[in-house]
Amino acid sequence: MLYIIGLGLGDEQDITLKGLEAVKKCSKVYMEAYTSLLSFGLSTHGLSNLEKLYGKPITLADREMVEEKADQILSEAHDAHVAFLVVGDPFGATTHTDLVVRAKKMGIDVQIVHNASVMNAIGICGLQLYRYGETVSIPFFTDTWRPDSFYEKIQRNRMMGLHTLCLLDIRVKEPTLESLARGRKIYEPPRYMTINTAIEQLLEIEQAHKESAYSEDTECVGFARLGSEDQMIVAGTMKQLQLIDFGAPLHCLVITGKTHPLEEEMLDFYRCRTHRHPRINHEKGLGNHISLQYLMIGTITRDQQIRELRCGRKVRGKSHALVIPWRNNSEINALALTK
Repeated sequence: MLYIIGLGLGDEQDITLKGLEAVKKCSKVYMEAYTSLLSFGLSTHGLSNLEKLYGKPITLADREMVEEKADQILSEAHDAHVAFLVVGDPFGATTHTDLVVRAKKMGIDVQIVHNASVMNAIGICGLQLYRYGETVSIPFFTDTWRPDSFYEKIQRNRMMGLHTLCLLDIRVKEPTLESLARGRKIYEPPRYMTINTAIEQLLEIEQAHKESAYSEDTECVGFARLGSEDQMIVAGTMKQLQLIDFGAPLHCLVITGKTHPLEEEMLDFYRCRTHRHPRINHEKGLGNHISLQYLMIGTITRDQQIRELRCGRKVRGKSHALVIPWRNNSEINALALTK
């Protein structure tokens, strides 16, 4: 029996009871480690947290193993219970569909355990899920490869008034072109696309096409570490979001279409606010001649407040809103502000 089990988006505790029961009766446990990552998976303690909860060792399955050596996993599932753990939901990536097809053709029983995915967790911002069009992926540009197939899809979605979820590139254990040419694989350092880079590339493609599919004034919603305790959600124009540091991965971006009044009400809780702070002239070292604007960038958790404080930044305690100054020269700096 092959169990393909969704782990959700946050940490080891997001697995369902059904999924946990399935893992505990499996003799071999693999964890997919390339299409996405749990927030704790970026730390050295991530895998050990899973192993402690499950009470058994876990084998990381990178892209090579799943796409080139899947027969090993499937042959084991022929005679025993094998778990294949997937961040988010099992069918959030085509590779997992391929694994199911191959297993069924080999006569192996397959059981799926679903979980939360970015595809439905984005509903937290208030944009209604049935008002989304086709999802697109934004890959990292290189000097010689700047694909733009996503542009037409975004344009088509917006013409129909639909929102667009942009999934941002994750490059984990990717071989360099030079090493492939030499026949000996050397891997690039892991890279995770930020919202800032995605917007920069989106605007570059718009500048090339000049068809007004979107612009720097187009409303978007940026998500960082969705499903985690320190998730960050900010609504604003592309120009505004490009100036915000969303912190650690993973990031994704939604380009809004035509919004319903109820969607607008929800977005207001996350929207960038521009205002002047009455106490700015009293801040040490700034003087009375500097005029600053501020972005209210959504809600943050207590843990994130503590991290900001450790970095020398104070945040508003009651509202749990992180305040970042926005200088007229577009340079974002940390500034200690309290009520």
